[in-house]
Amino acid sequence: MNDVQTKPDQMTGADVLVSSLRQQNVTHLFGYPGGTILSLMDAMYGQQFELILVRHEQGAAHAAEGYAKTTGKTGVLCVTSGPGASNAVTGIADAMMDSVPMVVFAGQVGRGALGTEAFQELNVMAVTRPIVKANYQVRDITDLQPTITQAFELAQSGRKGPVLIELPKDVLDETTQFSRVLDSPTSPAGSPIDTSTLQAGLTALSHAQRPIAIVGAGVGAANATEAFNDFIHKWQLPVVATLLGLGTVATTDPLFLGMGGMHGTYAANMALADTDFIVNIGSRFDDRLIPKRDGYAANKTIMHIDIDPKELNKTFDTEYAVQADAQAALEIMLASQAPRPETTAWRAKTQANKQTHPTRAASATAQSGFDPLAVIAAVGEATSGNATVVTDVGQHQMWVAQAYPFSRPNQIVSSGGLGTMGYGLPATIGAHFGQPDKPTVLFVGDGGFQMTSEELDVISAENLNIKIFLMNNYALGMIRQWQDEFYDHHRFKSLFNQQPDFEKLAAAYGLQYRQLSPAASLTDQMTAIFEDPAAMLINVQIPVDEQAWPMVAPGHRNDDMIGM
Repeated sequence: MNDVQTKPDQMTGADVLVSSLRQQNVTHLFGYPGGTILSLMDAMYGQQFELILVRHEQGAAHAAEGYAKTTGKTGVLCVTSGPGASNAVTGIADAMMDSVPMVVFAGQVGRGALGTEAFQELNVMAVTRPIVKANYQVRDITDLQPTITQAFELAQSGRKGPVLIELPKDVLDETTQFSRVLDSPTSPAGSPIDTSTLQAGLTALSHAQRPIAIVGAGVGAANATEAFNDFIHKWQLPVVATLLGLGTVATTDPLFLGMGGMHGTYAANMALADTDFIVNIGSRFDDRLIPKRDGYAANKTIMHIDIDPKELNKTFDTEYAVQADAQAALEIMLASQAPRPETTAWRAKTQANKQTHPTRAASATAQSGFDPLAVIAAVGEATSGNATVVTDVGQHQMWVAQAYPFSRPNQIVSSGGLGTMGYGLPATIGAHFGQPDKPTVLFVGDGGFQMTSEELDVISAENLNIKIFLMNNYALGMIRQWQDEFYDHHRFKSLFNQQPDFEKLAAAYGLQYRQLSPAASLTDQMTAIFEDPAAMLINVQIPVDEQAWPMVAPGHRNDDMIGM
């Protein structure tokens, strides 16, 4: 308890909320007004609290995700009741799947009207219960401030994720005392680390002949990037990343094999197939990483470290399962005196796989469009591998994972578990606010771009220097690729025979527009693009038949890759 005594103030519930946001050091709030939260809007007006006005509530949730992923802070959004809350559901679910800390404030009809099917009433508590860590309906004004404190603590504790607070309209209008000084939040005591299992796993690792490490987003979430890199170099372990683990180990690191799984590199997938010992830290062994689970672990020893006990032994029976924060576990692992395995021959083999099967696959000629990998690599060169890289979902997402030279944590912002098309554009807005000193780049397909293109207005209104690379193949590229490979080329509703005039669309929102030209130097064009301080939409023509190779078909082994 803080010993400083401060006389509580009388405030409306709306003012309590705004003042609580200041107590939580919230500097960026994404949202959209509506009838049930007009009192909150008025309190923000009175307290001069800035709200970043999105153009759709789904955009508020994705922007909060982008902000949280780039900063590690809690993303915050506010929406009104009914359709305002339901519009945000996709983004809330996306945050739950990717363990993104988020607090959602959702308006609701007054307490007396609850359950009467009043105008814009929706049972948000029932709708969101499966996709949040917790949700609260504040029925007593005196509960508002402690509930907010608890929500912010819960969003960041353990496996991070979204928390929702529902606000009946009349609660925002009542008055209560606001405490300027809060009790120090007390995090729930975590389970003690099973150091004996951890040490036993390291002893077993000493005898491995073909060990690898898998790095997931949990390492970055625990601020354990430096410790992880120290560990893999101390033990000389080749590394495979998940999509959201990219950037934890620099692409240029000799131990780094690339992203593994369905569209992973040849070197990464062969290592996943041939390894005899896996050290998995902060990844949940999802089906995109291991498409064929049956029999996968038969000849492999697995050491799995995850903060969420539900993930341990969920996919595979694990010899060494340790519930722990990645940073805390790595500190113990780095102090271990267990002998290091001899990995010289194994590392040479993994490096040979990188050299003989590089990431670039055969692409269509420049006459029918750009090689997407070449464009992404050129962006990487122009930004010195230091941009905040945001993707939407589809083929371009996999090309970015393969071709951008990632160099730091919190660098990739992408929808991993839910695979949400339309995520990219609003997430880029939040990412830019989170890392305004870094170049901000969005790679988006022509399908996902049209799902949330209204958020271009936010980029213009806020004067955000964001470069949007529209990877335009006149198709839902990944859908088209699956139809070609698994449905006998039945391209049903996956091609766009008509598109908007993207140049006019950019002009309508006051953004600059450029179309990459195959006749000019790609390097020179990128230099001009990134020297320009204004936001820009860059149309990149991609051949409609361009594939995201290599690929492991669903249900196939990691070493059974097509498109090589």
